[in-house]
Amino acid sequence: MLFFLIFFFSFLVSFIGFRLIIPLLKKAGITGKNMNSEKQEEIPEMGGLIIAVGFGAGMILIIFLRTFFDVFLSISLNSFLAVLSTVLIVVIIGIFDDLISLRQIVKAIIPGFASLPLMALKEGYSLMKIPFMGWINFGLFYPLVLIPLGITGATNAVNMLAGFNGLEVGMGIVAMGSLAIIAYTNQIISALLILMAALGALVAALFYNWYPAKVFIGDVGTLSIGAIIAGTVIVGNYETAGVILIIPYLVDFCIKAKNHFPGKNWWGIYKEGKLYCPENGPVGLAQWIMKISGGIKERDLVLVLMGIEAILGVIAISLY
Repeated sequence: MLFFLIFFFSFLVSFIGFRLIIPLLKKAGITGKNMNSEKQEEIPEMGGLIIAVGFGAGMILIIFLRTFFDVFLSISLNSFLAVLSTVLIVVIIGIFDDLISLRQIVKAIIPGFASLPLMALKEGYSLMKIPFMGWINFGLFYPLVLIPLGITGATNAVNMLAGFNGLEVGMGIVAMGSLAIIAYTNQIISALLILMAALGALVAALFYNWYPAKVFIGDVGTLSIGAIIAGTVIVGNYETAGVILIIPYLVDFCIKAKNHFPGKNWWGIYKEGKLYCPENGPVGLAQWIMKISGGIKERDLVLVLMGIEAILGVIAISLY
C-alpha cells in the first residue's frame, strides 16, 4: 500500500506542476519546434523539470516516512540520497543544455561527474552475475569505472533516442515498469521505492507529452530518465536488466555515431499524416523504422519503439 502512496504522491505533484509550468514556459519563450508536424508549431520545452520535481517529492516522502515513522527500516537512506543527488546534478546539466546548448563532446562527458555521490558512498556491489559467465568480482573497477560509465552511457543514450511526441516518457515508463516488476518479485525494496517515485512522475508527464504533445520534456527530462534507470539498477544490483533495457538506445547511439551524430535532419518528413525517412537517412533507429514501414504515423512510431522496449522488458524479467 505504501508503494502506491509514493507513486500517487509523485504523480499528483507532477500532474499539478505541469498545469502550472506549461503557460509559464510559453510566456518565457522557452519553446521548441515540433519538427514532425506539418506546421512545426512551437511547443513549451523543459517540462522535464517537473518530472524531476515529482520524482524528488516522492523521494522526500520516502525519506520522511523512513525517518519519522520507522517505515522501510530495512533500507539505507544513503542509497536514496545518493540516487537523488545524482539525478539533481543531472538536472542542472540538463538545464544548461536546454538553455545554452552544450557541445556534444561536453554533454557526452560531463554526466560522469553526476555519478560522484554513488561512487563516494560505494553504492552497488562489485560482485556481479553476468549471463553465461557467472559471478565476477570487479573490485575497485566497479565504483571507479563502471558506475560513472553507466551513468554517462544511460543519460546520453536516452537523450539521443528522443524528439517524438511521447517517446522518451513512454519508453521510460516501460523500462522502469519492467525494473519495478523485477524489484518486486525479488524483494529489492530500495530499487522498488525509487522506481515508484519515478513512475508516478512519468505517468503524469505522459498525459501532457503524449501525441499531440502539450509540452516537451527537453534534455533535462531525457537525461534525468537515464540517470534514474542507471542509478536504480546500481543500487538494486541488477545491472544486467538495465543493460538489456538500454539496448534500443544503444542501437540508436551506434547508428547515429556511424553518421557522426547529426544535429539536424534526424526527424521525419511529414506528408499526409505520416513520417517518412529523408533521402539522406536513415541516421537513427526511428528513421530506420520509417524506412522499413514505408511511412508511419508518429504515434505508431512511438508505439513500435515502446513495444520493442516491452519485449526486452519481458526478457529482463524472465532472467530474474
